[in-house]
This record gives sequence, C-alpha cells and structure tokens, in this order.
Amino acid sequence: MKYDAVIFDVDGTLWDSTDVVASAWNLAMEELGVEREPITGNILKTVFGKPMNIIVDELFPNENQDVKDEILERACHHEHELLIKHKESLLFPGVREVFEELSKKCKVCVVSNCQCGYIELFLEKNNMEQYVTDIECYGNTLLSKGENIKLVMERNDIQNTFYVGDTMGDFNASKFAGIPFVYA
Repeated sequence: MKYDAVIFDVDGTLWDSTDVVASAWNLAMEELGVEREPITGNILKTVFGKPMNIIVDELFPNENQDVKDEILERACHHEHELLIKHKESLLFPGVREVFEELSKKCKVCVVSNCQCGYIELFLEKNNMEQYVTDIECYGNTLLSKGENIKLVMERNDIQNTFYVGDTMGDFNASKFAGIPFVYA
C-alpha cells in the first residue's frame, strides 16, 4: 500500500523534552507557592500524550481549578522560554533525516495533545518547518488527538496514512481516526 502521508506525535516520539519541561512546571509551582514533590522528567513521561487539562488534573489532584489553570498557564509560558534557551539537541537520533526523506515522498504532519505554539517551537528549534505539511494540537482546537488526526487528514485530503507515537493514548487516537498505528 502506498501512503500519501505520515502523521507523527511529538513528545517521546520525535524528541525528549521531559527534563526541560519538568523545570518549567517546577518554576510555575514555586511562583504560586504550590507544594508537592518536585516534578521530574520521569513523572512527566507517565502523563505525556494526554491533553494538557488531564495532565494538570493528574499532577495536581488536590488543587482547585483556578490554581490548576494558573499552574498550567505559567508552566506553558516557562516551557517555551526554557526550550528556546536550551542549547543541546533534544531530538532522537535520525529524526531530522527521516523527515527530510519522507517529505520528498509524502506529506509529513504532526499532531499532539500539546499547547498552542509547542509544535511550531519544536519545528523551528530543530529547523524542520520545511518538511512538514500541516500540524494540529489540543491547544488550538480543544479536540482529542484522534479528532485532530482526522481534521489534518480532511484538511490535506489524506487517504492512506498511519500515526507514529509512543503511548497507549497515541494508539487509541489512531484507532479513533481509523488509521494504523506505528509504535516508536
């Protein structure tokens, strides 16, 4: 079967930003005086792949919604700042080359449960914008990953594709969208 596109997840699939992102969450907690054990990259790996509102609920189950909203807003802000300043590559080996080669043969798209601007930052930081046809995320649409996969497929007239991800949530999203899943 010939595929006309490949759709990718970001975190855990294309790069590992968990330690940098953990620092952002810890800064947000410190600013707001929220007490809990420090968030680590390993803790984030247990929740990445879920929508941002679910992540904050799972990380802060005892906080009221206003505090959760403020933590999330600040964490996302710090996340962008810290990722921009981070000098070492967070990309998994070969990702840039895979995107470059795939883009010569089919559409390359990225769909994630992240906040607005995160995929754009990922692409810009890694100089990969030119290889990607389309992106979508929870932060833009407030839709599930499966719904966003379908949205990207419709927008780009994609008929034969698969989703590349690293979590059970990614598998379920591809199943919802009616496409095969490849575990990375």
